[in-house]
Amino acid sequence: MNAFFFRSMIGIFFGAFIAVMTTSALIYFGGQSTIDGMHFIKNALGYIFCGWLFTVTPLYFEIRSLALPMQTALHFLTVTILYFILSLWVGWIPFDVKNFLIYLAISIFVYAIGWIGFYLYFKNESKKLNNDLRKH
Repeated sequence: MNAFFFRSMIGIFFGAFIAVMTTSALIYFGGQSTIDGMHFIKNALGYIFCGWLFTVTPLYFEIRSLALPMQTALHFLTVTILYFILSLWVGWIPFDVKNFLIYLAISIFVYAIGWIGFYLYFKNESKKLNNDLRKH
């Protein structure tokens, strides 16, 4: 439970930081001298929730009673569904079938690349550890 609260706080603070930096960049580089207050609040809450979501959901991979395919499926579904709902609410993705299918394709592609990258990294690390154990 401590890991959940710690990660929650990190995610919330990171999301808030990204919201402030994005807004500052929009004002500075985008040439907007004013912003709509409700639009800012909605986007800031979206960034904060995203920060929380993406720091808390990897806890699935720490539940040892679940097999890796189940951990992966739960993580993917949680992130994909909640982010899609959030993006519709904030207005980051307009809702229609075409955009949903594009979102789903991008989500699967990005998730697969990330998962394969982590898999290969940890496979390589375990190989190094096993080689070190054999030497000693």
